[in-house]
Amino acid sequence: MSKHHYSYLALGDSYTIGESVALYDGFPYLTVQMLRVAGFYFTAPEIIAKTGWTSFELAEHILHTRLSDSYDFVSLLIGVNNQYRGLSQEEFAADFDFLLNKSIHLSGERPEHVFVLSIPDWGMTPFAKKSKKDSIGIEIDTFNAICRNAVKKHGAQFIDITEESRQVVNDPDLLSTDQLHYSAKEHTIWANKLADGIKKQLSQ
Repeated sequence: MSKHHYSYLALGDSYTIGESVALYDGFPYLTVQMLRVAGFYFTAPEIIAKTGWTSFELAEHILHTRLSDSYDFVSLLIGVNNQYRGLSQEEFAADFDFLLNKSIHLSGERPEHVFVLSIPDWGMTPFAKKSKKDSIGIEIDTFNAICRNAVKKHGAQFIDITEESRQVVNDPDLLSTDQLHYSAKEHTIWANKLADGIKKQLSQ
């Protein structure tokens, strides 16, 4: 096994931070731990994310942040706050295209090393009003379709965690204490999916 030290950049919002769970229980750190256990030498993940960020706010922050020239892997999970605030899907599509292109550039122009995680469906959480659950889910699916189409266009990787996030109705342990964000148990599921995708790339 190579002794190369791999780097990983995680871009996003509260889901990437792991709002309401310990830092090491968020999916970026869990992913790195899984990869280390598998024998790959990863440095700690660099996380550029903040609770409440929209796609535009993430893009603005990236433009004003000094990052490394390139990373071995990049993940991107953004869009829930665009949906929550009722912002334009057309503007999100433009922002997301920029963010995906930037992610690919930061990966050393290796789109297959960029992983886009789908937006979880917070409409299934107790935080959402019962009357709005279905409409939230439909809007989340529309935003995710924008992400999926961009990923297909640019040759990046898409990981669906939306359907898994909807299982909170059957398993309350997937939710954190704030009843809106997700627990370490759910983050572990996401991390497994991401770690498997990265391991597949490393084995090629």
